[in-house]
Amino acid sequence: MGASSALSNEKLKWMYTQMCRIRDFEERVKRTFVEHPGVIRGHAHLGDGAEASIVGSLATRHENDLVMPSYRCHGYPLVLGTSAKAVMAEIYQRKTGVCKGFGGSMHLADPAHHLPTASGIIGQGIAHAAGAAYAAQVKKTGQVVYSFFGDGSSKQGAFYETLNMAAVWKLPVVFVLENNEYQAYTHIKLEDANAIAGDPLSQKAKAFSIPGVTVDGTDPLKVYDVVSEAAERARAGNGPTLVESKFYRFSPHGNAITVPPVPTQFQEHEAIEVYGNKAEFQAAKDNDPIKKFRAHLISTGVLNEAEAKKIEDFVRTEMDEVVKFALESPMPAPEDALNNVYA
Repeated sequence: MGASSALSNEKLKWMYTQMCRIRDFEERVKRTFVEHPGVIRGHAHLGDGAEASIVGSLATRHENDLVMPSYRCHGYPLVLGTSAKAVMAEIYQRKTGVCKGFGGSMHLADPAHHLPTASGIIGQGIAHAAGAAYAAQVKKTGQVVYSFFGDGSSKQGAFYETLNMAAVWKLPVVFVLENNEYQAYTHIKLEDANAIAGDPLSQKAKAFSIPGVTVDGTDPLKVYDVVSEAAERARAGNGPTLVESKFYRFSPHGNAITVPPVPTQFQEHEAIEVYGNKAEFQAAKDNDPIKKFRAHLISTGVLNEAEAKKIEDFVRTEMDEVVKFALESPMPAPEDALNNVYA
């Protein structure tokens, strides 16, 4: 049996709550483009569908372990304890945001909650995570660094260079490759010059003589088991692991409405409207990680229907307050523009 078999009922309820929080938060971001056009400038890269992968991974952390995601970074700080109000305010570019409105959706950072930075450049956060892991190794802090990135990043030179160095130096880092099978707008299985060679992608680990594991990223307990083993391996000084977590993202690569007409339904910004594969989208909906985990917790007696609904109502109320706070927050003052800029 895996490590998840020892999880307490309270921990399992916490995991379900965090998954619901991520989903509802991302839905509110998506709806903002329609309900409050112009509030979010440019793109927001959502992670709806990745909840089990995010929560299953982060549930294995020790208190001081670091987390370094890519630009699709909204869910991680929510789980780590960053104020959801501050995260939404940052996406709305408000002064009350976690980066005081200067980071926006792609550059969230909250060192106080062990998220040093997120990278807006594809694949570059992998190298940043290895740097943090090297610092932890040198300082003997006992920290493990969790590096999250998309399947498209495995085409980048930074991916190969960093995994090679991390393997040689046995750095305490867990690389979580989040494979939703789309690199922006190109499906991974298209046999053309834009496709990624190799299936599963976890086999790329063989080139560096480190473990590579593919896991069902729609099941938080399976993710927990795999990432827990990888984290303990890193903590013991045995080096990195490449974990490929496979799931379907319900939103497209990026959400943005910059020109009229503005759609009246935010659902029009789901993946089906961009990728056009109705059967694929419906299969993913049928395999929704939140619905699956909810059913599992009820069938095993961890939750009953009333308790599950109480969690969902709590999350809905929380996110109502989050959006209200962010909308009412002030914009940064023009004179703040030169703050934190150094020559």
